Order: sequence, then C-alpha cells, then structure tokens
Amino acid sequence: MNHWLFKSEPDSWSWEKQKAKGAAGQEWDGVRNYQARNFMRTMQVGERGFFYHSNDGKAVVGIVEVSAACHPDSTSDDPAWECVDLRALADMPRPVTLDAIKAEPACRDMVLVKNSRLSVQPVSRAEFEHICRMGGLEPASVG
Repeated sequence: MNHWLFKSEPDSWSWEKQKAKGAAGQEWDGVRNYQARNFMRTMQVGERGFFYHSNDGKAVVGIVEVSAACHPDSTSDDPAWECVDLRALADMPRPVTLDAIKAEPACRDMVLVKNSRLSVQPVSRAEFEHICRMGGLEPASVG
C-alpha cells in the first residue's frame, strides 16, 4: 500500500469541508500539474494519505483514504485532467506543522520538504508512520 499527501488551501477546501462529505467523499479536483495527476493515476482504492493545509497553517491536519480510482476531473473539459476521490478517516489529534516536519531527521528526504509546491505527492511508509506518531495517532489505527 502506498501513502500520499494532498495539499489544500483551507480557505478554498478545508479539512472541515472534507469531513463534511462523509463516507461518500469528494473528488480531489482542480489539480493542473502533470506530476501530481500522474501520482493520482497510480493510486489504488484504500490507500491512505495526509490532508495538508497549505498557505494558512502549513500542517498535516487529517488522514484521508482514496475512495475512488482515477477518473476524469469533472471541473475540466480537457480529458488530460483526472483525479481520485478522497474520504476523511481521522483527525490528526495534534496538527503536524511543516516546521516540525522539517526539524525531523527522519523526514529530511520527504517530498514535502524538498518540493513543497507539489499538491499531490508520495509519502514513504516510514514517513507516514513517523508523522502519524508526531500527531498523536498510532499508524496501525489509520493504515
């Protein structure tokens, strides 16, 4: 199972809005970066990821699950743009800030640290588990 990080500006799509979508989840639409789109093309239903507030807050605030495989993005007429659907699984008891992640030697090679602009990015299993623990979650409880 792969792990991911999904970035969103909280004023346009917040963790609270994601949670409000419930079990049905929501398209992770509007991504217009080929590398991010290509990552979504590889995702499998059931894979887990971090929901990250960018710009305001700059922190991992929750855990999401891929609830639908890659499909055409309904916000685009261009068939090149695709997305997955995500559903909220768990709040991060203590949001994990970008500064805290950067300060962790175990996370120094993380894509978020090296390329913070990429909106959808892979996270290694070790990074996923480490950040879960930093935020007060036992990794086994969220995948």
